[in-house]
Amino acid sequence: MVANDGQLGGTLGKYAVATLKAKTVAIIHDKSAYGEGVADEFRKSAVKSGAKVVAREFTTNTATDFQAILTSIKGKKPDVVFYGGMDAQAGPLLRQMKQLGITAKVMGGDGICTAELIKLAGDAVGDGQVVCAEAGGVTASGQKAMDTFREKYKKRFNIDVNLYAPYVYDAVMVMADAMKKANSAEPAKYLPVLAKTSYNGVTGKIVFDARGDIKDGALTLYTYKGGERKQIAVVK
Repeated sequence: MVANDGQLGGTLGKYAVATLKAKTVAIIHDKSAYGEGVADEFRKSAVKSGAKVVAREFTTNTATDFQAILTSIKGKKPDVVFYGGMDAQAGPLLRQMKQLGITAKVMGGDGICTAELIKLAGDAVGDGQVVCAEAGGVTASGQKAMDTFREKYKKRFNIDVNLYAPYVYDAVMVMADAMKKANSAEPAKYLPVLAKTSYNGVTGKIVFDARGDIKDGALTLYTYKGGERKQIAVVK
């Protein structure tokens, strides 16, 4: 339902060099399939775009102490530190970067690109310091449908939309639509219809390629300013 990790990490790698003008990058990941995967795609894209990787480190998805890793990285003075992992670790990572006086931009995928990052990192998130990407996103033409979904979601659950909620919603609706068209809830009958889906969801146009990945998957780039997450752009 959303752009894959290759698109996510690859787009961030290009953005680091082309827009943030990074010449050197340091990469940290949490050794999870997601964290290591997105970090590796970032590395490949950044190097292809002209950046030099000055450090590659790993931690775990339960770690809270990054002092040793960051002390090593500090001496290499990277322009960008990419973290492949989740916000629960990215928050303490940012706090410890501030304590050590590391002013590099921090980049990451949808795992860190949450409203919770502000709570976890506090004042360690400087304005514009973090640039992250969320898999998915809507262009201006689809914003009204997404805004309506967000309003209904908050009214129903009394919280802001969780990261993947719109995509899970669309996934269910796409499956239901395929079942209706196939006039059957049997997988053997509705899956071939599902594969040929062309559906306008709250997240945009949904069409799958031959491998079942979303075609032209959008990514939304964000940063943080004034204690809030701010959208930079929607890219494909």
